[in-house]
Amino acid sequence: MRYQAQNGNPGLDAMHAGNAGRFARRTLYWAPRAISIAFIAFISMFALDVFSEGYGFSETLLALAIHLIPTFFLIAALIVAWRWEWVGAALYAAAGTLYVWWAWSRPLSLAIKLNWIMAIAGPAFVVAALFLAGWLARGQLRARA
Repeated sequence: MRYQAQNGNPGLDAMHAGNAGRFARRTLYWAPRAISIAFIAFISMFALDVFSEGYGFSETLLALAIHLIPTFFLIAALIVAWRWEWVGAALYAAAGTLYVWWAWSRPLSLAIKLNWIMAIAGPAFVVAALFLAGWLARGQLRARA
């Protein structure tokens, strides 16, 4: 049932609908960025295993830099995507596809491959889809409520 004020104004429903639309626009704008930051932090944690290998300082530093290459790529993708969502969608989809190809080529059981793909490529595809949705709705995202 819709509330209608006596003076003909739509009343509370219009006010709540405006807030809901504003919330949805802000969520669509910030969700891929926040999830991407969390995903980058998650991926970066895999580089920490170099500290348990017993390397010297220079070898550890080199191994850490090599292990952080995906992190550097994702940070660069996020920086670009912050301004151009369609590029971010393409880069995150490419990263997810590249990981699927890499994981599928490993000599592992199907269950392990699917587990790895869902854990690593899954979030990349979610971020890509959210950046794409944000780009497609860019006119509404930048509209003032």
